[in-house]
Amino acid sequence: MTGTTETSGAGLPELDHAHYLRLAFKVAETAKASGQHPFGAILVGGDGAVLMEQANGYMPDRDMTGHAERLIATRAGIAYGPRFLASATLYTSAEPCAMCAGAAYWVGIGRVVYGLSEKRMKGLTGNHPENPTLDLPCEVVLAAGQRKVEVVGPLLEDEAAAQHEGVWG
Repeated sequence: MTGTTETSGAGLPELDHAHYLRLAFKVAETAKASGQHPFGAILVGGDGAVLMEQANGYMPDRDMTGHAERLIATRAGIAYGPRFLASATLYTSAEPCAMCAGAAYWVGIGRVVYGLSEKRMKGLTGNHPENPTLDLPCEVVLAAGQRKVEVVGPLLEDEAAAQHEGVWG
């Protein structure tokens, strides 16, 4: 799949964020259907090609660090490296937590676009032991870095929230 390849003011390609977010939502829906937590992420290259997708990896080992965004950042860092990833966009069904934002930063991803905000996620999950949400915007985490990472979101937040219905009750 491809999007347009015009560049933004930051030198990153202009992409159809709604289109790619909905692809990340489909990954989250597949995760939910397979018994995982409903989180999904996709990595899109500077040319608009979908390079990777990743569902949540909490199960079967109950890995509390098995977030879709952290897992895809690890895979992307190994496969592509920071020079390539500077023009890549990470689309996530929910705002990356502090750990996942840090992972995106460390591997060199140039832009993060997310659906559901951490603040709204916290309202949905409450104090669920499998998702003790950090109500810390990823923009705050990424702003502390020495390299700029563009952040876009929340977008399509109601669609993103719908994936969590009946999960955290």
